[in-house]
Parts: sequence; C-alpha cells; structure tokens
Amino acid sequence: MNVRTDSGGMGIIYFAWHGKAQERADVKGRIRATWRIFAERVLDEHEAAGLQETSRLWMRDDLFVGYRLAQERRETQEERLLELSNDLRSDWETRFMEAAFGEQVPELRLHTGVSFLDDGIASEEERLYDGFKRAIVHGQSRGAAERSLKRRALERILEERLIEPVYQPILALRPDAETLYGYEALSRLPGSRWFSGPIGLFDFADEEGLTYALDRLAREKAIEGCAGLASGRKLFINITAKIMNDPSFSPGQTLPMLQRYGLSPHHVVFEITERTSIEDFEAAKRILRHYRNQGYQIAIDDAGAGYSSLQSIVELKPDYIKIDRSLISGIHLEPMKTHLVQTFADLAAKMDIKVIAEGIEEKEELLHIRTLGVHYGQGYLLGRPASFGAARELAADA
Repeated sequence: MNVRTDSGGMGIIYFAWHGKAQERADVKGRIRATWRIFAERVLDEHEAAGLQETSRLWMRDDLFVGYRLAQERRETQEERLLELSNDLRSDWETRFMEAAFGEQVPELRLHTGVSFLDDGIASEEERLYDGFKRAIVHGQSRGAAERSLKRRALERILEERLIEPVYQPILALRPDAETLYGYEALSRLPGSRWFSGPIGLFDFADEEGLTYALDRLAREKAIEGCAGLASGRKLFINITAKIMNDPSFSPGQTLPMLQRYGLSPHHVVFEITERTSIEDFEAAKRILRHYRNQGYQIAIDDAGAGYSSLQSIVELKPDYIKIDRSLISGIHLEPMKTHLVQTFADLAAKMDIKVIAEGIEEKEELLHIRTLGVHYGQGYLLGRPASFGAARELAADA
C-alpha cells in the first residue's frame, strides 16, 4: 500500500465480513470469489464529496482503503470519515449480498472501522501498522461508525444544550369540569438525525454512561422554559431511577436554578419512571427524603407498565401515582383494565396518594375514569405537548 502522507490528514476505513454464516463453506467460498471484485468495482465508481481515495490494500478478504481528507479541523475530518464509513457499510452490505447470494443472508454482516494515521509516529511503516490496528479494533463490533457518530451527536446535544422542552397540561377532574393543575415537562430533539426521539436518546446515554448529564440538562431546560409558572401550579419533571446510582449524582443542584427563575421546590414534582427498576430502595428513599425535606413532591410514573409498581408505591410512598397509558387506552371497553386502575385508586386512597391517568385520548375514557376515583388526567384529549405559552392557552380552553 503506497500511501502518501505529506499533507492534510490521512484516514483509513477497514472493511471485513463477520458472522456465523461464514462457517458455511458455500458462503465463505462465495465471499472469496466475489467480494474483492465487487469492492474494487464500486470503489472505482465511487466519488466521495470532500474525500479523495488514495490507496487500497487487501489482507486476504479484509480491505483497507486510505482517504486523504481536506484541510479541516480534526473533529470535522473524523466526522466526515465516520459518516462515509457508515454510509458505505449500509450500502455495500445490502448490495453485495443481493449480488452474491440473490438475497440477504442471516448472520452475515459487514463491519467497518476507521482510524487516522498518527503524525506523531516518525516511521511511515509504523504509522500504517498503527493505523491498521486501530481501524481493526474500532471495527470489531457491527455499526461501530454509527455508534461513534451517535456518541458525537449526544456530546453535541449536551455541549450546545440542544434539547427543547414542551409542556403537557395536567387537569384536575372536578365533578362538573376540568381545571388546570400543572404541566409535565417533556424533551424534544428538533432536527436530530441519530435519535428518533427522547427515549432512544436516553437509552443511548445510559449505554454511554451519560444518563446523569442528559437528565440534568433536560431538568434545567424544563425549568428555564416555564419561568412565570403560577404559584398554585405544579411542574412535573421526569427523572430516571438509574441516576440515583450514578456516582456523579449529587442532590441539591436544582434549587439554585429554580430560584433563578422565580420558582421554588413547592412547584416541582419529580416523576420517577417505573419502566426502570429501582435496585436499592433504601438508597432511593434517602435521596427522596432529601428532596421532600426541601419541599419537592414525588410521583411514580408509568405505574402498571413494569413489574414493580406496587413495591415502588409501598416502599417510596409517593405523593402521586401516574397510571400508564396502556391501562387507560380503551378502559371503558375492557373490564380488566377497569379492575386494575380501580385497584391502584383504592390503594392510593388508603395511602393518601393522588392518582393521575395518562394518555386520555377519548371522551369515553375520560368519563369512565371519573367513576374510578382518579383525581387528575393527562392526554391528547385534554391538551397536547406544546411550548409553555401555547400549553397555557390550550389548558385555559380545556
């Protein structure tokens, strides 16, 4: 591989087939017979915007392609190389299997990895060896380039505070009408390429060990966005149970921000999602006691969606139980859902806990849950998530 490395940056993309399907002689033989022909042909046809292919090297069926990158910041160069790697993997994997086998082959996947030649290594031979090695390591898992790009996107969201809060009204279900009680703050990601929504974003942050950083950003944006919240209204903010086990988690970070925007802990209800189990109830109770002593209230979110709803309620003694929308949808047609919601309502009444029904979308659902002792309601029928100003107007018209 004759690589010129005298100017700009030099990136390497590594391509290799992985998967149990290669244990089959027919699959392995077809790859050996056609993969190099396919890759050479598409590389000859390929012109990557802003990237110039300089060289190719085959090591048996593994391919290394060198690219000279435009003079840009290294961060930009790396992102361009990762995007090219991800695009090529997705395109070539499908096209090659269709061409070689006439169909997609289960348990056969194309892996790619990327690296840059290290300018700090004087010997060109050692630079190449080091670059190949790092590209191979990066490409050990499928989708390594995509994961790296998602990590960069997550870091950018945190650094540039790109989350936008929206607010969904929560209404008190009075005997004759609904009146505004508060809002649930929800996070939105405008224009995000790598995350379809906040759930995917938080799941990925958990995998990357950044749950607490993202949770804190979402909390800060929720508070910033509702400055001017009336004193009698509540702001429900989601927190995940996992942050209580995060070594970087430190209670007391929310109060200064509330004060900055003219709010107090008495405005805030922390919703602990029930979809992620609480591993240490004693630790959780200590943290929640700290919050309660400052004036915050606690809600168990998604009750009925997981496996430990009743234990969470009994152990944590929340101020609110939010019934998951899966139990509210079509409740007027399904006696078992009615029975389950009634059970939550009866337990809550004995423990002096308020009940909120989530996901109300039909008038029949609203009329039915009124008969079950449910205190508050939330859902598209009562108001969709919107900016704080728009949410206030929607709630006023409800």
